Amino acid sequence: MSQSEPVIEIRNLSKIYRDFWGRPKVRALNSLSLDVRKGEVFGLLGPNGSGKTTTLKLLLGLLFPTEGEITILGKSAADVSKNERIGYLPEESYLYRFLNAYETLDFYGRLFNMTAAQRKERSEKLLDLVKLAPQARRRQLKEYSKGMTRRIGVAQALINDPDLVMLDEPTSGLDPLGSRDMKDLILDLKKQGKTVLMCSHLLADVQDVCDRIAILYGGELKVMDRVDTLLKSEDKTQINTSKLSAAAISEVEAVLKRHGASDVSVDHPTATLEDLFLKTVQESRDRPGHRNVADRTSAT
Repeated sequence: MSQSEPVIEIRNLSKIYRDFWGRPKVRALNSLSLDVRKGEVFGLLGPNGSGKTTTLKLLLGLLFPTEGEITILGKSAADVSKNERIGYLPEESYLYRFLNAYETLDFYGRLFNMTAAQRKERSEKLLDLVKLAPQARRRQLKEYSKGMTRRIGVAQALINDPDLVMLDEPTSGLDPLGSRDMKDLILDLKKQGKTVLMCSHLLADVQDVCDRIAILYGGELKVMDRVDTLLKSEDKTQINTSKLSAAAISEVEAVLKRHGASDVSVDHPTATLEDLFLKTVQESRDRPGHRNVADRTSAT
């Protein structure tokens, strides 16, 4: 497939869930149309009940559309052979609790007819990739935390070296360090030329990794564009520079106001809470015993 060719094409897709007697009960999707391009990270967003998970299941062929067409990797969504090139992480990982990490990946590797040597090599590579601790790899999955379970779930989604990776809430259950690892992994998949479609309620994670997003509400597409385009505020101008003296700041403010600027404010930029958390953890590793705690008396 060429770089400009869509990996996923959805046209006028609708899905109606019916009751026991076949009467329409819930319209989960209503005339949804969108494309996901090769090599991009695409975010599918929306509140609960907006149709995100239904869309993923329709793409995988687990559900059938009421109306519309889906083409995925050049094939119909109903063609199950396409799933050999897809990796899927569901919102809840359904894994065998009495298997360990190696046995789990070996099991999924067998489903793709991989040889024993291929399964072993791929398993070691993926467990390193998702940063599952070596001492945990021989333990049964029933002993895993939710974060560890999420890591092995991602590894199984990548066992077949897929062209398209579909991730439903990939950072669910992960601490900030694990979330950062997951986002780095998604960006690495993009560098490898893979296409990633992800759903998440954590908008900061989506902003960090996605090229384009689509926002669904009530089963309808409300917004779709590049993240940087959607978040850019055209009615404001931002100027960044190195630290200035008070006199220089006053002079800059005077010049801006002379040119008609309103609501002029000068302040120091702030980092995100995630940046602060990761910085604190790294400094704690580098400098054991070091603390940076504000004087409690200064806040009273």
